[in-house]
Amino acid sequence: MTPTLHPERTSALDAPPTCEPLCSRVHTVVGGGGLVLRVRELGDPDGPPLLFVHGFSQSHQAWRRQLHSALALGFRLLAVDLRGHGDSEAPEGAYGDGRLWAEDVHAVITTLGLEQVLLVAWSYGGMVVLDYLRHHGEGRVAGVNFVGAMVKSGSEEAFGLLAPEMLALIPGLFSREPEPGGRAMESFVSLLHHTPPAPETRRAVLAYTARVPAHVREGLGSRAQDNDDVLRRLHVPVLVSHGLEDRVVLPASGRHIAALVPHAQLSFYPETGHSPFWEADRRFNRELAAFAARCW
Repeated sequence: MTPTLHPERTSALDAPPTCEPLCSRVHTVVGGGGLVLRVRELGDPDGPPLLFVHGFSQSHQAWRRQLHSALALGFRLLAVDLRGHGDSEAPEGAYGDGRLWAEDVHAVITTLGLEQVLLVAWSYGGMVVLDYLRHHGEGRVAGVNFVGAMVKSGSEEAFGLLAPEMLALIPGLFSREPEPGGRAMESFVSLLHHTPPAPETRRAVLAYTARVPAHVREGLGSRAQDNDDVLRRLHVPVLVSHGLEDRVVLPASGRHIAALVPHAQLSFYPETGHSPFWEADRRFNRELAAFAARCW
């Protein structure tokens, strides 16, 4: 690092080969506008809470190398399916208002009684966490880990922080036509890792990526938001984790965050793409645990 409530058995696919399947809990939370969200919980129910917020067209399953890791021995681990994703509800027309995203995170925090939560925000999850901080402040937040994070959208500057490969896919990703949408989904999944994952992993990622309806992806893409003002006001500890080979959100986005948050700790991952928590999970988990120790 640069100095600077329902019991459910997880599937074997959700856990690394060296981990025993763990018993998880599934929570139902009513978010902004009455939309129903699902939240997975593992780990120590009395431990400090870590809330994992996934990215564009993903789900809680993206975090399985954290949920099924040694982190579960000391932390309360929670992963939300964002509105329109995974097992959460996906109505039309519910994705353009940042206040709704903020209310979703607020509902998870308050409903599940998360005091001084550490927010781990990947990719578009950075936008969602900043929505929360804009509308609810950092009073219940212990720290924020921005992971390959987007922090602005819908402007020339925002597009400049996305990789060319990602920009080329935007028309297809937002299309409601099956053929271009399907091709774009497959290409998008190929951008998530620098080193191609095992075939079974790719199939699983493609399955939950393609599960997100086209109208949801289109809704996320319609937003225009700049969060530089929120970043400048942050006082809680901040860790920025970013793969140097990221072909979705450029490392420049991580540098941008660090420039606006002078106390931020910046950690770049060489030979790593958009998913450092998967591609370099042991390092990522160690750094997250060390960062958490600074937050409480």
